[in-house]
Amino acid sequence: MKKIIVNENQKGFLFINGKFVKPLNPGKYYIYGDRKIELSSLDEPLSSENCTLDTLLSSKEIKNDVSVAEVGDQQLALHFTDGRFSSALTNGKYAFWNNNQKHEFRLVDISSPDVSEDIPEYIFSQQRIPAHLYTKVSVFQHQKARLFFNRKLQKILEPGEYYFWKNNIPVDVDYIDTRLIHLNITGQEIMTQDKVSLRINFVCNYRVTDYVRILTEIDNYVEQIHVAAQLALREYVGKYKLDDILLNKDELSEFVLNRLKERENELYVEFSNAGVKDIILPGEIRNIMNTVLLAEKKAQASVITRREEVASTRSLLNTAKLMDENATLYKLKELEYIERICENVDSINLNGNSDVISQLVSLLRGTHAAQPE
Repeated sequence: MKKIIVNENQKGFLFINGKFVKPLNPGKYYIYGDRKIELSSLDEPLSSENCTLDTLLSSKEIKNDVSVAEVGDQQLALHFTDGRFSSALTNGKYAFWNNNQKHEFRLVDISSPDVSEDIPEYIFSQQRIPAHLYTKVSVFQHQKARLFFNRKLQKILEPGEYYFWKNNIPVDVDYIDTRLIHLNITGQEIMTQDKVSLRINFVCNYRVTDYVRILTEIDNYVEQIHVAAQLALREYVGKYKLDDILLNKDELSEFVLNRLKERENELYVEFSNAGVKDIILPGEIRNIMNTVLLAEKKAQASVITRREEVASTRSLLNTAKLMDENATLYKLKELEYIERICENVDSINLNGNSDVISQLVSLLRGTHAAQPE
């Protein structure tokens, strides 16, 4: 004989010869022979290791003391205990001890991935539902998302967080940047009218305007924009010579931008601006242009030098005329030059036969006579 105690938070199941007989309330029991008592917690769903749930529910005493939920295929049951979300139940049959608690079950159809708006979002955001039962999609502020069920476009998702049931229908999204998009168009070789090969790097900025039709009606819209810009560049460059193109880069940018704007409706984008980034010349042409530029700069320097020399000569001529007409000015100019020369002379020997200025002038002119002994 063996003693078994059923606690207040438990129920006991009596089995005789492996067959369920009845439930046992809290208390002390003795088992012997072919008798067996299985204990079940009132805080756990009703179940037994020795019989099925339907066998247990065949007891009226148990059936009246539990809440039962039957969940079909492609359904979920949201289980609430005393008004608080407790768990999500997949297909199957469940029973919970009432145990002074109120159990409520809300059946949800998950045959479609869409989550009904009346399903509280907190049961997802607080991870109350196992992650294998749903798919979460996050769309950031600078994005929109195209939603696909079984590869079929459903709708455009605005920024926010979305939840979808996982079932046999695959859920996919792709994201679209709603910001101004910068596109670099690396130039291929383009022949000018005078047969010079150029490579032009071009940039443009655009924004998508129709998020659905750009997917369903255009194959690779980025490549389409790239080709459209290159064709416009070829159209312009082929009409002009190299010098004209280098002088009118702004005109080239405006021409290409206008061509792109003409195709906005069919590409489902809006171009805001565009411009030439680089014009790359062949090596030999670049060397020739550098030589020409150097020659031009040398010629300009020569012209400036000659102009300055003429101005300097004219200034000297005017000064000479003034000194011829005015002896005092001549003397002042002479003293000025004597002063400049004396700054660079270490010593000068003079005698007392004439004034200092006359001797200095004579000395500096090289006409000073021999002095008497």
